[in-house]
Amino acid sequence: MTNVDLPYDSFLLVSFGGPEGPEDVMPFLENVLRGKNVPHERMLEVAEHYKRFGGVSPINEHNRQLLASIKAEFAEHGIDLPVYWGNRNWHPLLPDTLTQMRDDGCNRSLAFFTSMFSCYSGCRQYRENIADAQEKVGPGAPIVEKVRMGFNHPGFIETLSDNVRAAIAELGIAPEAANVMFTAHSIPMSMADNCDYAKQLNEASRLVAEAIGVTDWRLVYQSRSGPPSQPWLEPDVCAAIAQMDDESKLSNLIIVPIGFVSDHMEVLYDLDEEAKQLCESRGIAMKRAATAGTSPKFVAMIRQLVQERLGKTDKKAALGELGPWHDVCPQDCCLYTPRRPGPPAGAR
Repeated sequence: MTNVDLPYDSFLLVSFGGPEGPEDVMPFLENVLRGKNVPHERMLEVAEHYKRFGGVSPINEHNRQLLASIKAEFAEHGIDLPVYWGNRNWHPLLPDTLTQMRDDGCNRSLAFFTSMFSCYSGCRQYRENIADAQEKVGPGAPIVEKVRMGFNHPGFIETLSDNVRAAIAELGIAPEAANVMFTAHSIPMSMADNCDYAKQLNEASRLVAEAIGVTDWRLVYQSRSGPPSQPWLEPDVCAAIAQMDDESKLSNLIIVPIGFVSDHMEVLYDLDEEAKQLCESRGIAMKRAATAGTSPKFVAMIRQLVQERLGKTDKKAALGELGPWHDVCPQDCCLYTPRRPGPPAGAR
């Protein structure tokens, strides 16, 4: 029996990781930025963002809650897979998790990445991280194969639509009167040119807007970290707010962090502080829609993506024109300069 003939025997939640105390902040950021062309001043600036929140990112606690929800969802639907969790940048780190999985007798695992859109940093880099972890673990390291991207899955779109409706209701306005900004982490143009990140984000934003009857919406970006000389996806969320308000006085604004599964530090600081303060200074009534988090529809989506790969359903649910995304990433998928070799077949 070859490796790919082995049955799936485990589930792996793969995420970014985050510091859980002040002493974790600098080692965490050094892990994140290792080998990247990010000015040291930017790292120190981001460190201050974390310190404003006690040095704790909400992402790890979110993932603990998500793990519990996934376990309950699997149990309810008869999916008998042990559930594991490994991070790229902070504990539990992927090599430690894969070691535990090997010791527990796991051979072939299905993985869900807490990133809904395709790009180097949101998919391929995770696959490279898994390949590196497999190499560190050595013989017996489990095969890890990711489920497909769910950016246009009904469970994700309906979750975000519900959250935007709730934010609009808090402002007491009708959907057709709402100004909506969908926001995602900016990436370098050299990365964006080699992936479908912007296309998927535009499609998901359109699907959410149409689902709730919003006509005035746009996609913006946030949290760029590269040197000023390097072009990144634009416009920046705060620059876009100022421009729109200057051109036609904004009375309200709903900000939707569609590019984030949970409340990362970028959501708490860049949106809940910086963008909110800008709106307050300009007299704009602003609400930030909730992230997907542990919404039952979102958790059900994860379960359904796993069921697809287990062969428990022939249906691949997807809304819009792009259809269901591929299960196995092509060899040249989401390449980023400098180009890196593709991960081995066991880290798909």
